[in-house]
Amino acid sequence: MSGEAALRLTVFVGESDTWHRKPLFAEIVHRAHRAGLAGASVFRGVEGYGSTALIHTSRLLSLSEDLPIAIVIIDTEERVRSFLPELEEIVGDGGLVVVDPVEIVHHPGRAR
Repeated sequence: MSGEAALRLTVFVGESDTWHRKPLFAEIVHRAHRAGLAGASVFRGVEGYGSTALIHTSRLLSLSEDLPIAIVIIDTEERVRSFLPELEEIVGDGGLVVVDPVEIVHHPGRAR
């Protein structure tokens, strides 16, 4: 099965990160939608740490409400790269943005 080249954009933020009093992850998804990107998914981590080195966990007895969030977007290189300036504006120093090449081998709804 041969596939098509694309980029995967992954944005790591904290669950409590906000943009104008809205969850940052929701703002990223809405902006990606407005930009016409193929799709975006938000994944909530059960445990993790970042630049602060504080471990955030969903385990019982934990008081953490700032669990790790990953927003994943896959689209053409051109579309992903044109979206990066919007992320710079809203993510700032509070998140990690990663772009890596992927190969799409199956895409439901896309004509073959």
